[in-house]
Amino acid sequence: MRILIVDDHAVVRRGLQQILSDADKDFEFGEAKDGVQALDAIDKAEWDAVILDLSMPGRGGLDILKDIKKDHPKLPVLVLSIYPEDQFATRVLKAGASGYMTKETAPEELVAAIRKVIGGGKYVSSSLAELLASEIERDRKGEPHERLSDREFEVLRLIASGKTVTEIAEDLSLSVKTISTYRSRITEKTDLHTNSELTRYAIRHGLVD
Repeated sequence: MRILIVDDHAVVRRGLQQILSDADKDFEFGEAKDGVQALDAIDKAEWDAVILDLSMPGRGGLDILKDIKKDHPKLPVLVLSIYPEDQFATRVLKAGASGYMTKETAPEELVAAIRKVIGGGKYVSSSLAELLASEIERDRKGEPHERLSDREFEVLRLIASGKTVTEIAEDLSLSVKTISTYRSRITEKTDLHTNSELTRYAIRHGLVD
């Protein structure tokens, strides 16, 4: 079983390999430190699953996930992130991920999750399952950031991380005008109009590190 581990921290990549190798010697691994390397590796070789970090330099993991599922719809992708389930899990599952886990998850749960997605299943923790069920029952409108598109959501996070419109445009390979348009939509949907307000909101809701 061949697993591609995509994370910008070498120690995390090696740690994941060690956890999985200890559980099953049949696992083989590849590594990528960013989205560009990940997409290149997926195009050049066959993989049974991808473990994908959300927060990486350049294009974010959510963007990379969408590209993977567009060109390789049957390839299972398990998202492993520092961000809490209630902020990101629904988005990545809608984008085609086979599962979502936080990096605080116990090693044995990671092993169970990767086996499940390789077998064609979906993996969500018991707490995430309860959260998803509660959202359906309440049919709630949700927080303002939940009304943002995936691209608007990513731009909000980058603004909150302190990046300028020009820097965000470079990171996402888009024009400054396009990023400014996204920012306008964000302020309209959230009713927050300055970068300081957007940053405080993002921090308060756990959307940034």
